[in-house]
Amino acid sequence: MQRLVPDVPDFPEPGIVFKDITPLLADADGFAAVVDALATAGRDEAGETVVDVVVGMESRGFIVGAPVALALGTGFVPVRKAGKLPRETHAVTYDLEYGSATLEIHRDAVRPGQRVLLVDDVLATGGTAAATVELVRLCGGTTHAVAVLMELGFLDGRAALDGLPLTTLMTV
Repeated sequence: MQRLVPDVPDFPEPGIVFKDITPLLADADGFAAVVDALATAGRDEAGETVVDVVVGMESRGFIVGAPVALALGTGFVPVRKAGKLPRETHAVTYDLEYGSATLEIHRDAVRPGQRVLLVDDVLATGGTAAATVELVRLCGGTTHAVAVLMELGFLDGRAALDGLPLTTLMTV
């Protein structure tokens, strides 16, 4: 799988090494393997689905999260940047290294008591995931686990998850 995720030096700015997942997404076998592996976070030991809905964070979380939801036989809920959802929302603002960001979810997207699997492409500092956990809570749901394609281990994003189970397919 790592051969399908090349490094792009100095993107988006000098000194950053960007991990490009687009070749992985373009490879049918690789993409299918990623979806299957991430879906295991929403199943029990017998392979039965134990979540009610998959939530994906903007924007690459949509790309990997929607097929994970299909694999699990659940619905998919997008978490968007502020101002992108047309109906009444819950919003959470969180800190970034260079400022802040706000994420939103439709108030009725996750029903009270639903068990949720969060899916994204990368876990970096954990701010986006932690904000999404809070959005799920505001809807009345419970986050069952977090599943990501890649974890940037040197940023210790796990610490922001407060002990939630984390499935990661690659750690860099």
